[in-house]
This record gives sequence, structure tokens and C-alpha cells, in this order.
Amino acid sequence: MNLRSWVVWKAGTRKGDAVAVAVTDADTDTDTDTVTDTDTDTDADADADAAADTDTATATDTDMDPDTGTDADPDTDTDADTDADTDADAVTDADTDPDADPDADADADTDTDAVTAPVTAPDADADASPPPGTAPHADVHSRNRVMITPPTIAVFLVLAIASLASANDERHVGHERHHHPHNPPHPAQSDPDRFLTNRVSPVRLPLPAESPSFSFVVFGDRTGGPARGVSVLADAVRDTNLLEPDFVMTVGDLIEGYNTTPDWMWQMREFKAVMDHLVCPWFPVAGNHDIYWRGPDRPPDEHEQHYEMHFGPLWYAFEHKDCWFIALYSDEGNPVTGERSIGKPASQVMSDEQLAWLSDILTHARDAPHVFVFIHHPRWRGGAYGDDWEKVHRRLVAAGNVSAVFAGHIHEMRYRERDGIEYVTLATVGGSQPGTVPRVGYLHHYNIVTVRSGQVGMTAVPVGAAIDPRAITDELANAASVLRRTPPAFEDAIAVRTTGVGRGSFTATVKNPTPYEVDLTVRVESGDSRWTVEPDHRHEVLPPRGVRRYEFQTRRPPGPIDAAFRPVTLALEMDLLTPTFRYEIPTSRHVTPINLDEITLAASERERVLRLDGRTGCAAIASNAFTLHDGPFTLEAWMRARSFGNRTGLVCKTEMSEYGIFVSGGRPEFSVLLGNAYASAGIDAGRPLTPGGWHHIAGVYDGREVRLYVDGTLTGRVAATGQRRRNELPLYLGADVDRNGQAMSHFDGEIDAVRLTAGVVYRGQRFEPERRLPATPRTVLLYNMDGPVGPWLYDQTPPRAPALMQGRAHVEEE
Repeated sequence: MNLRSWVVWKAGTRKGDAVAVAVTDADTDTDTDTVTDTDTDTDADADADAAADTDTATATDTDMDPDTGTDADPDTDTDADTDADTDADAVTDADTDPDADPDADADADTDTDAVTAPVTAPDADADASPPPGTAPHADVHSRNRVMITPPTIAVFLVLAIASLASANDERHVGHERHHHPHNPPHPAQSDPDRFLTNRVSPVRLPLPAESPSFSFVVFGDRTGGPARGVSVLADAVRDTNLLEPDFVMTVGDLIEGYNTTPDWMWQMREFKAVMDHLVCPWFPVAGNHDIYWRGPDRPPDEHEQHYEMHFGPLWYAFEHKDCWFIALYSDEGNPVTGERSIGKPASQVMSDEQLAWLSDILTHARDAPHVFVFIHHPRWRGGAYGDDWEKVHRRLVAAGNVSAVFAGHIHEMRYRERDGIEYVTLATVGGSQPGTVPRVGYLHHYNIVTVRSGQVGMTAVPVGAAIDPRAITDELANAASVLRRTPPAFEDAIAVRTTGVGRGSFTATVKNPTPYEVDLTVRVESGDSRWTVEPDHRHEVLPPRGVRRYEFQTRRPPGPIDAAFRPVTLALEMDLLTPTFRYEIPTSRHVTPINLDEITLAASERERVLRLDGRTGCAAIASNAFTLHDGPFTLEAWMRARSFGNRTGLVCKTEMSEYGIFVSGGRPEFSVLLGNAYASAGIDAGRPLTPGGWHHIAGVYDGREVRLYVDGTLTGRVAATGQRRRNELPLYLGADVDRNGQAMSHFDGEIDAVRLTAGVVYRGQRFEPERRLPATPRTVLLYNMDGPVGPWLYDQTPPRAPALMQGRAHVEEE
């Protein structure tokens, strides 16, 4: 079973895709006939973690322009949250933000878990105009309308389209998405009495045949692990109720057992209380944990009498929709001595009584289209089980209609097929679980079995993978999205001296802007082990709309500010708690403020530049590290590109707000959001820039117009006035910023001499740009790339605003 298939289904693909996912890579199950392993007594391992596997979700951008094939939404990362609201207290927003990235490199996206919740940009007005170059949404329907009259042409087109689809539709599909179904396609038919429309189309949509089918779910072992494993069982029950199968089967080890009557009775009641929340019937199978007695006064039948009194018969069969289901008992013990053991072949023997009963049932069910068998121990694996299963297998084969046998006990998924019978071993649904390789069956899961005439479909689903679509209301989705985007507010900064000593304290304030409780863990991390931080974490449950303030003490001993120097970061791990479910919020990490005022760098003797790889490299300046007041300003930089992407940020803070210089496709453009609309100046005429040469790009806003200068020449201007719309997102060198503060639309090449000035630096038609830019009294930021201070670019204007390099970003000699 391909677990990633279920991760994608969880993220919300179409219903049809979910069906296809259910059979993806089904042939990757390990054939245990070729594997030699030793059965481990899973009764131990009481400390194994019973927590269910976690998974990530990706989102898909569907705003494609039909004329260009590009995203018509030019300023949003395809994996980014569609909510740009930076006001953490606002939860209910409307989606109007057009700032999308149409060609953002998927490899460069650092926020693959963002939620695509329909919410609004910060303080955005619905009339806000998109940035230049944003393609309007085209009428897809008008461009795909075809009129065909002759039936022969229609048939030809349908066949041609099908041929093209088979050749091209999966050209971007990786191996994990190849389809290897075990069964033939479901029968379909064309029936005009069952299909109605008033539209004309050459496509005939096949209808499913009206043949009987049903589904059931199988749970693996609940026990052999910590007591909290019952919570995993409860999650499996919740998932199953969303699926609503006809019934649920188990494969034994329902309770922890290995005890005396009082504890056994309590555990039995606990298990049944959880299972009784199912909306469908469920059926027990006895395992060794349910039967074995430990303690004084052991009766000969151990807990068999208790089991049959409270769970049901040790073996039984029932019929459902013409199919038969047989539950067997695999812990009868040694027929001579009565010894019960999971490790001795002499104790793994089926009694003559049960074997005779099985033969009678198989005869009784001889006309059934399918027979399914359920047992705790997978005795067909041999080894400590011996070879007693052979006599059972022969009877199953002789019956001719036994489709599958299900077992558990080993806490690992396994599969084999023999003589037309599928042998399926389940892992756990709360039992001890090492989680060695979850994707190949070391996990908590349940199996969904779909029964049709002539074939059986099977899918293993990780516990907790099912999402209740009825629970995803606007309120919940918006709350989770806003919580994900709400950064901590830092007070103070960690002072770093020239000697490398860092000492001080910082305070982080964390808000819960939602109407739900939030389970919060705040962790302090650093890639530099020389930092000491106390405390290293804090944990509590924040009440709705709650605010907490955490103080941390930091220290770093004297040492070089070298390439291994890394900042201190704050990781927020959060779960949104609702009455019915715990929603995990992707972990966010935030760099604590650094004060480099005591550090000075002399100008380098040779010219140095910031080299970026075009995929991950950039440098980020925290929004609270500098202040640019409303009014005229100038933003400029030197750049040499290796290549230009379709959308490329050079120096940007734009996200339906603020300002930025773009060099998309080699065409520089300076944009400022004033009032409700972007004002953008680009290359009015002339050819775009070509890679390989140095160019000076400057954008000026003088209070009346926005101007762009390229290599000292005025290339574009547009009249504009208004108040600049603000955001709290970083300013990026070599990239643009998405709604979550992550870098996107990376620049491929070298950058030097980045300067932000509060005022107009350039006027008129032409000027001669300086290769090394000086600081002036009005300079807000200046990065001449004289050398990094650890991972930071040095700002030559006090108070220093260090730019943190990310990804493949390096300062090197030109």
C-alpha cells in the first residue's frame, strides 16, 4: 500500500482521484515467501509508542490561464496558504488576494504544509488591483466549446483524445503514482434511462453496472503495547464511522490480558465501550492476550469462559449478502498436555472438534461467491507455528471459494498468495508498534475490503488518515489558517559581540487567535551547539483567544563568528483542539532577533557579491528590524543573472502590500502598493536584459509617481499617490515573499550593493550609478556584501538589520 497516496487523499483531492489512489502501487507489498524472519513475541515492548503516524498535506493551485498555460494568480506560491491576513486577531476573511506565483519552482517552496483556506489579505480592499503582468482569468468554457455533427467525426475525436490522454496524461506522474490494479476494471454500461442531460457532447460517460457490492473493515491487534493504545483504537473507530462499512472484523488481541479475572473484566469493558461507538456491527476474534491467564488460581481453560461469556463464541460463522465469514480460534493449546504457547509448534494445533466444524461450514457455504476467514495467529508463516496449518489450507483450497484469510499477532503487515487464496496479516490498531518502516506496514492501520462479484479490493489506511469533511467549516478552516500564520512577537534581541559572545534574554509572546483551545509546545533550537538556552521548551494548553509570554535566557561562550555560527530559533508546535478532533498545525520556526551593533566590518579589499542558486538561496530581513515610514523612498541593487525565470523577485516585500523589484523574464519592474492598487513602473520599450552582465536597478517613489531606472536610465514611470499598505513579512534579497513569510520566485545569479533610502535619490532622465553605494543620513538599509557575520549579511547602517542567508546563498569574491 502506498501511504503517500492516502496522504494526498487526506489533503482533499477529488473523489475520483481518491478511488484511483486506493489501488495505487498495490503490488509493492512484500511477498513474505521470499523473506525469512523470526516471529517476535509482541507481548513485550510495553513502552512502544502507540501514536499514529503523522503525515503532510499538499495543496494544488488550479488558477491556470488557458491561453498561456500559466497560473493566472501571479503572487501566490502553489503550495501556500491562500490567506494573507497578517492580523492574527482576525479569523473570518474573504479570499481576494491575487498575489500568486505562477512559475514558482516547486523545489524552492519551503512551506509544503500550508493550508488552502479561503481567507483574505491583510487589510485588503476588494478593489485592489493585482501586480503588473497578472493575467485575467479567461473564459475556459468558451475556448473549449466544440460543435460536431457527423457521428463518425465524434467517434474519431473521442478515440483521438483517448489516445493522446494515454500517451501524455501521466508524463509528470512519478513511480509512486503508477497504477498497478490487482483486479480487472469494474463492469460499466451505457443506459440512456439512467443518464440525463440537456447538453450535447460527443463523450459517453460509462455508468457503473448495478451489481451487488459491499465493504467491511478489519482491525489489527489492539494490545501488546502501552495502555494508551486504546486511544488509537478510538481513532480507528472514528475513522471507520466516517466510512460506514457494513461491519468490522477483528483479528484478536482485543485486550491486554495475561492477568486474572478482575483486571480482565475491566479491560474487556474498556474495549467494548470503545467499539460500541461504531455505527455498524463488529465481530471479535480471540487472540492469546484475550485468553492467557497470568497469576494464581489459573483455571484449565484460562480465560476462555470469560471470553465466550462477554465477547462471543471462540469460533463461529455468519452470512452476509450471500458471502460467508468464518472466525477461527488459534490458541487451543497442546491437545495432549493442554499447554498454551505462542512459541511452540505443539501448542499451535487446531483441535479435531474445530477442524470438523470448519469442514461442515465450508460445505454449508459451498455456493457462496466469497468466503473470508479470520484468525489471530498467521500459522501459514511456519517457523514456531509448525506445519499444522497445512491441513486447514487443504480444506480451504478444496472449498474452491475461499478468497482471503486475515490474521494479526506479528504487528506487521504481510501478504502472500497461495493456491488462489490471499493471506493477509495486519499490523496494529493500538498494539505495540516499532514503526520501523511505516510505508511497508509497520504502523497503526485498518484494512478496507470491498467485495464485488468475482473480485475483492483491499486497501490499508493509516489510523487517523480519514478527515471528516462535514467538520471542515469556514470557521475551522479560517481559524487553523490564521493560527498557522500567527508569528510570535519578540521583545529584546540577543546581543552578539565581535568575540562571538552572545548573552542576554529575549521574550516571545504567543497568541491563540482562534475560538478553540490550542495545545502548544514552544521549543528553542539552534544549529549552533554552542548556544545555551534556559528553559529549552515550554508547554501548555492555550485557552481560546489566549496570550502567553515566555522569557528565555541565552548564552554563547567566546568563540569565532564562523561558518558554523547559527541563530537561535523558536519552534511552535501546535494542535488545534476541537470537541471531536485534534488538528495538527505544521511546525513553524522563527529566528530570534540578533543585535550586531557592537560588530563593525571594514570594506573588503576585493569586490564581494551575494551568490544565489535560483532555487533556495536568498537572504531575509525581519520586518521589525528596520522602519521605512510613509512617503518617498528609493530601492536599488546591482545584479548579474545566470538565468531569468518567468517570475523572479530581486528585492521584494510584496504580498498585496508594500514594495518590490522584480526581474521576471529579464524585464525589470518596480511595484508599490499605494492605497488600493499597485503602481508599477517597468521597461516601457526595448529588449529585456540578457544573463551574464551586471546591471543597476533602481525604483523610486517620490510621492507623485513611481519610476524605474535601469543602468542609470529612466525606463518607465507611472503617476501614483497614496499611503503605502504595510505588512509584517520579511524583506527578501533574491526572492519574493509568500503569505507565510517564506521565500518564493528565487533569483538565479549574483546581487551586490542593496540599498533602501527614505527619500528620493535619483531624479531626471539619467544618472551614473555607483558600483559601491555609500551610506547617507537617510539610508535605512545598506548591504555592500563586505563579508558575512556568520549566516548574516552585514548592514552598514545603524541600528543594524542583519539579513539572514537561507538555502544556497554565499558571499564570495566576484
